[in-house]
Amino acid sequence: MYTKLEQHHEEPIVKGFIYSDEPVYFGSPKIVGFGSEDFNVKLIDRDLAYQIIEQNHYAKKGDTRPHNRLNLGVFIKNEMLGVIQFGYAMNPQSCSKVVDGTSVDQYLELNRMWFCDSTCRNAKSRALSHSFRVIRRQFPSVKWIQSFADERCSKYGIVYQASNFTYHGEHKGTFYLDGDEVIHNVTATNYGRYIGDAERLEYRQFRYIYWLDHKWRQKCLLDELDYPKHYT
Repeated sequence: MYTKLEQHHEEPIVKGFIYSDEPVYFGSPKIVGFGSEDFNVKLIDRDLAYQIIEQNHYAKKGDTRPHNRLNLGVFIKNEMLGVIQFGYAMNPQSCSKVVDGTSVDQYLELNRMWFCDSTCRNAKSRALSHSFRVIRRQFPSVKWIQSFADERCSKYGIVYQASNFTYHGEHKGTFYLDGDEVIHNVTATNYGRYIGDAERLEYRQFRYIYWLDHKWRQKCLLDELDYPKHYT
């Protein structure tokens, strides 16, 4: 589906980027991924991303909010073994309370990430690095990316630590267990989800930020802390 283009365009073909096979008559070809033939990330359909996350992610729910912006499949030797979804925070306008002066088009949140257990040890950090290359080209206005590690994962965000995110503390989040689905309190409130007799749970969430533009690091309103260790 995706091939390198050699047609006339404004920017040169850059090694590692994967371009759409749609004809280009004006401007530059659309970038749809990054990586090598053996390991790459590429744009996938949102419905497919949702389906895979729903079947495999511990949250049992893909990011279906209207502000979901980017869905990437992780392909290892032509087999999709991971999915990463980027969008906005549950409260999109909260970005300026994290990094001063940020508008909604200047950040993204890593909303969901799933990898098959059979993937290699460094697959997650490698896929994140490739994803950031795509984001820099697809969304040049984005300066930083936020993500939360959930206490349910037990590792306290070790993949973010290995991917050079900075750590900015923890808070407790309220969730509701409805059958086998765990629903965040903000989702229930903002999107009118019926909770009924669902069990109320509290989990720690650990905030991480990746700086696409390091000049914005000094604008962060939250203290930068030492990484939490899951083995202590």
